[in-house]
Amino acid sequence: MADRHPLFVPLVLVGGLLFGFGLAYSHMARPEVVLSFLEFEDFGLLFVMFGGAGVTGLAYLLAPRLLGRAPLTGNRFERRLKSFDRNVVAGGAIFGVGWGLSGVCPGAAYASLGVGNLTILWAIGGMFLGAYLQGRWRSRASTTADAAASGAD
Repeated sequence: MADRHPLFVPLVLVGGLLFGFGLAYSHMARPEVVLSFLEFEDFGLLFVMFGGAGVTGLAYLLAPRLLGRAPLTGNRFERRLKSFDRNVVAGGAIFGVGWGLSGVCPGAAYASLGVGNLTILWAIGGMFLGAYLQGRWRSRASTTADAAASGAD
């Protein structure tokens, strides 16, 4: 963090503030609205997601052309692609089941705290626990794979 530009943290805070305000303003911080979307009854979430993706896409398209380099880091703008593999498919499916069961979108969960939904802490706790367990599982799997590879020598 020491090598970051002094405005990095304040700008991330402002970005989070705008994100949370937008989610709360559009009522997307309410799990019942998310569930209505998942039940194909209310498509407002779709418009919020496409609106956010459109603005972000436009910024990612124009920023490299107008600025050349990232203003806070001086790094080149470049795409970071995630390969489409079985982990993406399996993770997406697991995410979708959790999203459908809880009606909680991860980003909106934190904004939901801001609108007074304290019950959402159960879902946030579950997200942290799930991520922790996946990390433990993955590190154990990689340790086992490393041991098998070294034993093959």
